[in-house]
Amino acid sequence: MDIYTYAMQMEKDGRKYYLDMAQKTDNPGIKGILKMMADAEAKHYNVLLAMQRNEKAEFETDTEIFTEAKNVFTKMREEGKELDVESSQVEFYKQALAIEKESHKFYLEKAEEEQDQQKKEIILKIASEEKDHCILLSNIIDFISRPDSWLEDAEWHHSDEY
Repeated sequence: MDIYTYAMQMEKDGRKYYLDMAQKTDNPGIKGILKMMADAEAKHYNVLLAMQRNEKAEFETDTEIFTEAKNVFTKMREEGKELDVESSQVEFYKQALAIEKESHKFYLEKAEEEQDQQKKEIILKIASEEKDHCILLSNIIDFISRPDSWLEDAEWHHSDEY
């Protein structure tokens, strides 16, 4: 199996995982974040497919996802609604975080092996977005674990951990 086939399956599985979890949460804010992440996985899939077919592939990093996610968290906190999160959902986020960390590592390794500079740059951009997903998932885990102090403490502090 070549890198593209493997990576496309990984992205397809990731998209399904996020959409499944979005259906399992009643919180519209977290549901929205999960759908954004699913959309990012679909974008990765399409770029990888173009690369596999040796078609012109371009990739723009989604710079708005952090702003949108932070706005969602801020709004949820301001509304003061209790988060009704089952332990199985928390475990999902932790599992998703582990998967995203592996994806980030995978793409960094594959970028090192890539000889084509344009493809290498695209793979590194995908790796960067997978790192962003790690940060988002860490913040979701922190938010649902301690919503009262999360926003003041967070400042998206996980960005250096990956």
